[in-house]
Amino acid sequence: MSNHQKVAVITGASQGIGAGLVKAYRDRNFRVVATSRSIKQSTDTDIVAVPGDIGDPATAEQIVKEAMARFGRIDTLINNAGIFISKPFTEYTAEDFTSKIAANVAGFFYITQRAAAEMLKQGSGHIVSITTSLTDQAVAGVPSVLANLTKGGINSATKALAIEYASRGIRVNAVSPGIIKTPMHAPETHDFLAGLHPVKHMGEIRDITEAVLYLESAGFVTGEILHVDGGQSAGY
Repeated sequence: MSNHQKVAVITGASQGIGAGLVKAYRDRNFRVVATSRSIKQSTDTDIVAVPGDIGDPATAEQIVKEAMARFGRIDTLINNAGIFISKPFTEYTAEDFTSKIAANVAGFFYITQRAAAEMLKQGSGHIVSITTSLTDQAVAGVPSVLANLTKGGINSATKALAIEYASRGIRVNAVSPGIIKTPMHAPETHDFLAGLHPVKHMGEIRDITEAVLYLESAGFVTGEILHVDGGQSAGY
């Protein structure tokens, strides 16, 4: 099998933004390695599904092993997997903290480290992480300390990695969404959630996929935190 066709690794790929990203990259003729806890194998031979917990280093190892064995390269990594737990700060439990660190921080660290190692060998690559605009502009009534702690750290790491790899052919960026209309938000919450954005509506999955694809093609952009948030980061 030819290994000249580009390859994207996408985490949290079974539904919502992740599933949208899988389709968007296949539409651009990328081969895709898709992963989540509940991912199912695709009938598309250019999609490899790797089930597992992204917070487990063994899952990250298996994802990269499958990508290299099947396709011979990794050109793009999209760190989309993550969880959001909204509680007043003093009500977070040790389990809440542990699960957020595992999914949002360990999940970013293990797969990014292994994918970057392959990108360094080939002298090119692109890493994009999906974070949240709450890290820039907290919203009254939406307690989000654990999201800010974890996703804010990824925003900072994005800039650090962009500088570390700037001269080695690897770009590193992030997309910072507002609240996107996905299965995680029940329809009865949509009116309330829409009102949390200055534009008074929620984002759509395509808003995020289009932002990621822009970064994919923007060869002079690295270290960017691209806000796709209906104005949330500007103020509320």
